[in-house]
Amino acid sequence: MEALTSRLLTITHGFKLFEKEAKEIIRSNSLRDAKNIGLELLLSEFYQVRCCGVFILGLMAAKDRSVLPLLKAQARLDGSWQVQEIIAKGFDQFCKDTGYELSLAEIRDWLGDANPNVCRAVTEGLRIWTNRDYFKNHPQIAIDLISANKANKSEYLRMSVGNSLRDIRKRYPDLIENEIIKWDLTNKEVAFTYQYVLKRH
Repeated sequence: MEALTSRLLTITHGFKLFEKEAKEIIRSNSLRDAKNIGLELLLSEFYQVRCCGVFILGLMAAKDRSVLPLLKAQARLDGSWQVQEIIAKGFDQFCKDTGYELSLAEIRDWLGDANPNVCRAVTEGLRIWTNRDYFKNHPQIAIDLISANKANKSEYLRMSVGNSLRDIRKRYPDLIENEIIKWDLTNKEVAFTYQYVLKRH
């Protein structure tokens, strides 16, 4: 474990090396042992070590249903933006492995959570939503799911909502227009999200 921690602490940019270490741990251990290693890594004070732990759990979440609540709990408490990004990747991995349509109940559950980090893990993790299986053929469902948090008190989450809808707008401008034309722009939170939907880079 010390050697693994030392390797992880040398990583200062990007996420691929965390994923590589996580895949090696899963490959060379039983599912149970890999899960225990992942949980131990989550206890580290170093974000790099926790990132690897989250990757391990995300890669096995579809096989072990006790893992997804652990990722949700980590999203609620972890103050590292890097770890939050890996949680988003982990949730998307769960959906991909399970099937996006079969994951709709979990998607709705996370999007309805009181903690904005949990909601954002879905909104951000599934970007670009309409590039994902199921949502390719059901863009309106993606729009409805994402838009539910347009007035959330968290600016961090509303930015993700706006950016995700803007992604979809490139391919489905009419659907997005039909959605945002209904929004109450006297609400400052909604107006903020609206601006992000229309924002140009």
